Amino acid sequence: MAFGFTATRPMRLAAAILILCCAAVRAEEASSPTSQQPAAATPSPSPSGQKGGPGRGTAATPSPAAEQNRLPPDSTTQQSLALPGRTLNFTATAGSIRLFDDKREPQADIAYTSYQLDGADRASRPVTFLFNGGPGASSAWLQLGAAGPWRLQIGGDGAVSSATPDLLPNAETWLDFTDLVFIDPVGTGYSRFVASGEDVRKRFLSVDGDVSSIALVIRRWLEKYDRLASPKFVAGESYGGIRGPKIVRNLQTQQGVGVRGLILVSPLLDFRDFSGSSLLQYSYTLPTMAAVAREVREAGKVPLTRADLADVERYAQGEFLTDLIKGQADTQAATRLADKVAALTGIDQAVSRRLAGRFEVSEFRREFDRRNGRVTGRYDASVMGFDPYPDSNSARFGDPSGDSLMAPLTSAAVELTTRKLNWRPDGSYQLLSESVNRSWDFGRGPAESISQLRQILALDPKMKLLVGHGLFDLATPYFASKVLLDQLPAYASPDRVKLVVYPGGHMFYSRDSARKAFRSEVEAMVK
Repeated sequence: MAFGFTATRPMRLAAAILILCCAAVRAEEASSPTSQQPAAATPSPSPSGQKGGPGRGTAATPSPAAEQNRLPPDSTTQQSLALPGRTLNFTATAGSIRLFDDKREPQADIAYTSYQLDGADRASRPVTFLFNGGPGASSAWLQLGAAGPWRLQIGGDGAVSSATPDLLPNAETWLDFTDLVFIDPVGTGYSRFVASGEDVRKRFLSVDGDVSSIALVIRRWLEKYDRLASPKFVAGESYGGIRGPKIVRNLQTQQGVGVRGLILVSPLLDFRDFSGSSLLQYSYTLPTMAAVAREVREAGKVPLTRADLADVERYAQGEFLTDLIKGQADTQAATRLADKVAALTGIDQAVSRRLAGRFEVSEFRREFDRRNGRVTGRYDASVMGFDPYPDSNSARFGDPSGDSLMAPLTSAAVELTTRKLNWRPDGSYQLLSESVNRSWDFGRGPAESISQLRQILALDPKMKLLVGHGLFDLATPYFASKVLLDQLPAYASPDRVKLVVYPGGHMFYSRDSARKAFRSEVEAMVK
C-alpha cells in the first residue's frame, strides 16, 4: 500500500490508500545517514530488548528527551497457530531497533514485528524482511493482508470502514517456509524520532536516508538474532518498488549482507513515467482501464486473466503509441486513437475525443460510471463508490477501494501489537502518515529503481526477482512493470525474473485465489 500518484503531486504519488560485520563495514556505516547500536557479542535467541552499546568505545549517554521518547523493551511471546493440515509453533517479537548518527547520538527507534518458527535450524531457515511504501505507510498491509500468521479480511464485507477488525488465522501465511520480519520506517506504525531538529527529519525522510536506515535495521536484526547465515529475502509493496532494489543494493555493498531474492508487490519502479508530460503514462494505464471495463461488462461471470488483455497490450505498445506520438496536430490519428480508447474503456466517445483519448487516472475514475454518479477505486478500479459531489466541475472524491480500509487496519494492528504480542508503546499507531509523505525529499528529479535492479541482478547471478500485480490497479499499473522489466539485459532471464498478474487491485492478495497463488510463487522462490 502506498500513497501513490496524484495529479497535484506526481513526485510524491500521494493518496489515502518492507554480515560481515568487520571494521571496514563499521567505517562505511559511520558515514551513512544513520548508524545503530550493535548487538551483544552473543545475541540472545529471544532478546527482551536492545543489547550492547552504541560503539566499541564508551557509549554516549542518551539525552533525557531521547529516553523519554524511547519505545518500551521488546516483547517476546510464544504462539501457536492451528491451520488446515498443520499447526505452527513460533516465537513472536514486537520491538524496536535504535539508530544512531555518526556521533553516536540516538536518532530514531524503528519498530519491527518478527515471527520465527520454533525448532528450525537457524543457519538454513530463510528469513524475509517486509515493508510497505507510501512514503509514509506502515507494514500492516503485507502483515495483515498477505504474509503474517493472522489475517484481516480486507475484501468484500471486510472492506468497509465500520467492519469489525477481527484477526483470523492466515492459512496462506508465509511462515511455513520463511521467518518473517515486518519493518515500519520512522514515522509509521510505532516507529519514531528520538532526536529533535529538522536536520534529523531531512536525513531520514529522503530516498537515500530511508534506504540506509532500513538496510541497517535489517543488518542489526540479523546480528541481534544470530541469523547472518540464514538465506535472506526482501519484500516491498508499492513505493517498496523504489525502496526494495535500493535496499538490496545497500545490503550487498554497504552492509555486507547477501540477498537471495527480491519480492515486489504492486511496485512502482520509475516515477518519471508518471510525471510531467510523459506520454508513456497513457500506455501504461490503458490495459488496466480496459480490464476494468471488461470485468464490469462480464459482471464477474468468468474470471478475467491477463491473457484476455493480450490484444490491448499489443495495441498499447504499438498503434496506440504511434498515434499518440503524432499528437493532435494529426487529426486523423487523434480521432482514431480517441475512438479506439472509447471502445476499449466503454467511456462515451464524445468525452474521449474531447480528451484526445488521453485519460489521466482521475479522469477515468470519474468518467467511467459518471452517469450513475459513481467513481471507481484507484487501488482497485473494479470497486465502485458514490461521488460525494457528482455535480462538481472538479474531482472531489476519495478512494472507495482504499479509504475504507484505514479504520479496520489501524484497529487490527493495534489489537495485534498490544494484546496478542503484549507490546504497548505510548502514542498513536500511524497506519499512513501524511506528515511523512508531505516531508519526503525525492532528491534530484523523480526517483527510479531500475538502475539498482540492473546492478543487483548483475552482481549476483543466483539472485531472483518476483513481481506481483493486480489487473485493476490504477495506482501502480501492471503494464508499466511489464514494459520496464522487458528492458532488462539478457542476464535477467525468465528463470530469474518473473512477473505474475492476478485479478484484483493494488492489494490483490485481498482476494483468496490471488493470495493463494502468490503465496505459491513466493514459496517456490524461497525454496
